[in-house]
Amino acid sequence: MGRKRSNNEDGERENEEEKPIKKMKENNEGRESMRPSMIKNKEKRSAVHAKLKHQKKLDKRKKAKAREAAEKKALELGEEPPPKMVPRTIENTRELDETICRPDDEELFAGNDVDEFSAILRKERDPKILITTSRYNSTRGPAFISDLISVIPNAHYYKRGTYDLKKIVQYANEKEFSSIIVVHTNRREPDALLIIGLPDGPTAHFKLSKLMLRKDIKNHGKPTSHKPELVLTNFTTRLGHRVGRMIQSLFPQDPEFRGRRVVTFHNQRDFIFFRHHRYIFETKEGKQTESKGKKSKDAKNPQERTIARLQECGPRFTLKLISLQHGTFDTQGGEYEWVHKPEMDTSRRRFFL
Repeated sequence: MGRKRSNNEDGERENEEEKPIKKMKENNEGRESMRPSMIKNKEKRSAVHAKLKHQKKLDKRKKAKAREAAEKKALELGEEPPPKMVPRTIENTRELDETICRPDDEELFAGNDVDEFSAILRKERDPKILITTSRYNSTRGPAFISDLISVIPNAHYYKRGTYDLKKIVQYANEKEFSSIIVVHTNRREPDALLIIGLPDGPTAHFKLSKLMLRKDIKNHGKPTSHKPELVLTNFTTRLGHRVGRMIQSLFPQDPEFRGRRVVTFHNQRDFIFFRHHRYIFETKEGKQTESKGKKSKDAKNPQERTIARLQECGPRFTLKLISLQHGTFDTQGGEYEWVHKPEMDTSRRRFFL
């Protein structure tokens, strides 16, 4: 007679049969959760990456369609559409700064009326700029200065020679210059700008990087001699407001819009990006749209429309504030309003301008 199998034996056999199925499921889940960087084979890695990218694109499109449908439904029902999603960026999650300027800050506006730049900004005095170099100059230094002279109206270049900077400040005061710009070069490349306000300062030291001269910009435009329009953006703190007014005092306050020139200083994460453009208005021919079943006489005649675009004139560079000093240039006895120190860079979300 055969021995009857117990319930325990049957349970063990069933568990043994389920083990490979579980292993297969675990392997499949592992493959799905495996990142492309973990795959050693290059072809498989690129295939998995393309598949994930395509799936992400499909999910994004699906969410956008669902959002559009919800907005359309809300408009049909006369309800408020759902709020738009605002992406989290470093700029909108920056650390709280007490020095951010407010529209109702009376102290700030009172200080603007008596600061060093008020005479130029109220058009009581025309800006007059002296541009010079450091003692050891390079070939790209004069080329950059010639581009600066074409950007800033009423700017004059003087060779540095062996003169001390304090003597240059004294000479500029006698000749009634409003500011001095010193282009510092290192290893045959301009790497810093020193802007000195006259006659009483302040003095700002900027690090200069990512310089591209006009001749190096593809399809660059040739600017006219008209006074440019000035655009300053994102200078939100007290320090940024002061730096912005200092930059503003370099340019005339009555732009000539006929010249279609615009100079931009855009502050983003304490980096000031400089761009110089000119407006271009072009007329392009577009076909007329006609209703179905109707033929108009002027259907074949094209309709002209005006298109506006920007053409970069150059140069292009980036500035970062290193220090702001009271009064004119004085390395020994000068008092500093603000100095950048390495220990200030403790957080990516902390900005000073």
